[in-house]
Amino acid sequence: MDKFVKKEHSGLYDHVLGKWLTYLSIILFSLSISPARAQIGSWKNYLAYHSVQDICEADHDLFIQASNSLYQYNKNDMSIITYDKVNGLSDINIRHIAWNKQVKRLIIVYENSNIDLLDVNGNVVNISALYSKNMTEDKTVSSVRIDGIYAWLICGFGIVKVNMQKAEIMDTYTENNPDYPTNLPEEDHSAYDKYHIIVSALSPGGPKYNHFFNMMVHNGQLYTVGGGVSQFMNFNRPGTIQVLDQQGNWTIFEDNIKPAFASSYMDVNAIAIDPLNENHVMVASNAGVYEFLNGKFQKNYTHGNTSYFESAASNGSPDYVRTNGILFDRQGKMYCLNSASSTAIIMRSSDGQWSGFMDEALEDKPGKALRAMKGSFLDSQGRIWFCNAHTERPALVCFYPSQEQVIVYENFVNQDGAKLAVNSAFCAAEDVEGNIWIGTNIGPVYLAKNDIGNANSTFTQHKVPRNDGTDYADYLLANVNISCMAIDKANRKWFGTPGNGVYLISSDNNTEVSHFITTNSKLLSNTIESVAINDETGEVFFGTEAGLCSYISDATATNEEMTKDNVWAYPNPVTPDYTGLITIVGLSYDADVKILSSNGAIIAEGRSNGGSFTWDGKDKSGNRVASGVYMVAAATSKGEKGTVCKIAVIR
Repeated sequence: MDKFVKKEHSGLYDHVLGKWLTYLSIILFSLSISPARAQIGSWKNYLAYHSVQDICEADHDLFIQASNSLYQYNKNDMSIITYDKVNGLSDINIRHIAWNKQVKRLIIVYENSNIDLLDVNGNVVNISALYSKNMTEDKTVSSVRIDGIYAWLICGFGIVKVNMQKAEIMDTYTENNPDYPTNLPEEDHSAYDKYHIIVSALSPGGPKYNHFFNMMVHNGQLYTVGGGVSQFMNFNRPGTIQVLDQQGNWTIFEDNIKPAFASSYMDVNAIAIDPLNENHVMVASNAGVYEFLNGKFQKNYTHGNTSYFESAASNGSPDYVRTNGILFDRQGKMYCLNSASSTAIIMRSSDGQWSGFMDEALEDKPGKALRAMKGSFLDSQGRIWFCNAHTERPALVCFYPSQEQVIVYENFVNQDGAKLAVNSAFCAAEDVEGNIWIGTNIGPVYLAKNDIGNANSTFTQHKVPRNDGTDYADYLLANVNISCMAIDKANRKWFGTPGNGVYLISSDNNTEVSHFITTNSKLLSNTIESVAINDETGEVFFGTEAGLCSYISDATATNEEMTKDNVWAYPNPVTPDYTGLITIVGLSYDADVKILSSNGAIIAEGRSNGGSFTWDGKDKSGNRVASGVYMVAAATSKGEKGTVCKIAVIR
């Protein structure tokens, strides 16, 4: 009997050992080909925690309200936890926090009167009754008082009593109510006075400001400026340049600047990076151009100290030099737009020589350039494009640097011969096929590649078939106001709006892939000021009026040639608990991709999005595949084929 048991256990042991040796070999095989990446479809917030507004002491923890955001500091182990919409909070723009010692919960009151309750373990309960209440009276909360298990919210219309233990609103009182509370405790800000010096030395990470009016990705880093002037309003924001590196760390350029002529460093709207020295950065503002080297301010160029720069103000004030577009060409020459001046385009050679360009076609008034030139970019052919966003003369402009010639496209007629009611052209971008897209107040239109060069060319309003059995079609995003845009390597268009979130449109322009708004996603705000894409990782950044957030898309940069050295999959290995998408990156554009089993059977197949392909880990019947190593075979549009990487799956 003992021998039988021993033999049986030995067989089981050999079976288990063999199985785990197989798993181990899969893991060892895959370790060298699986860099860590965020999961497709995931969101991330990059919020500022710089300006401390309030502090609440919760036993061994401190809750800190800073820059209208929240983080938690443990006094014992000195750990820091930041909170936002991605990791539990229900809303944005915090206005009040208060700790209830009896209930051991923090009450968080947002700008829109939404309410969260948070404990030290990160558990959140939302109370939305006040926020969702349809009323004409002022619901704004001006003060929070704690008494026992209750929080008393002082609002514009009266007082709200919140039971923090039951997480519900108990009652509301207006001034004519006989039970209107008249003897409430005072607000408690003692923790702010006690811990402010300590908290001021903490580093919860994040940017300094939640202002991201304009952005660009360069060598994997996100360069941002805060802005100050848009087609919708003047923000009067402090000047700021904030750079996010690939490890998630922020660099804040020197901002305690005293300009030589302008009264203050404000309203920075565009940024350019010198291709000859990426530490050399120029930014355009509403008061001229500022130069930085290694994050340190060097000089400002404006009306009064530099030729060609000219004030747009009738009194010649250097506080109104409208340089809202700037870039470098590939040889290191800088081009800057100067609206409403006698020199429309100001240039600076790589050796520091200044020059200017003006053409009658760019005149808005006699001798004065267009009044709202912005959004300049360099296309694949070396041409410079920008928009005129002024309502009196909306236009798309193409400047040919080598010939110093310009074409102004202002006759907005579509392919059917219809005159388009364009009041403003806000932004422009080149797609993968060489077409130039323009974001306008009536939706996106584009100038086809073959029509570039003719000022009388028609603009295309893409028609989306209704597919309802008729020949009818609708114009793409008709009458949707477009504030900003970016185009990914799959030729999909990301359109930001001034109040309706973000639209993602397919490469053929016929399908609305996604429409992100605050109620169906982790988007911080529906007002989008800028969009930028890291093509290597697929991370799409959204600069909103409430701060910066991002989304991991399924499109990345392409490779002309696919090899085992530049194509890889993640996660790899695929562990038993993983249920998300498996992503292959580094493919060529529109590659034909097949997932093969060890015996060559086709498990899944499709086309790449730019340089990416995703697989759900299932076979064609929808069943999860078994443990093993799966080959990824790909073919370029030219028919070149080969196995480009392998994926280890553990079940």
